[in-house]
Amino acid sequence: MKSELFSERRMTLEGFPIRITSHLVDGVYHAAIDNVDPGARVARAEGSTREEAERAAIEDAARRLARTRRHPV
Repeated sequence: MKSELFSERRMTLEGFPIRITSHLVDGVYHAAIDNVDPGARVARAEGSTREEAERAAIEDAARRLARTRRHPV
């Protein structure tokens, strides 16, 4: 098993800065999303294309982050 075509990008989702990483392993794309600080993984997904894997991970992360409580500071 060799990881290929690694990609990383950042964006904001539900008001949280996130990092999306994806790569190809044995013909299957894997995507993972973490919140940039502290770097905890929020969601991950697999797909036959990079777009499919990232879309599924983003949908799951959006659902989870939307439920996150925010306390005023």
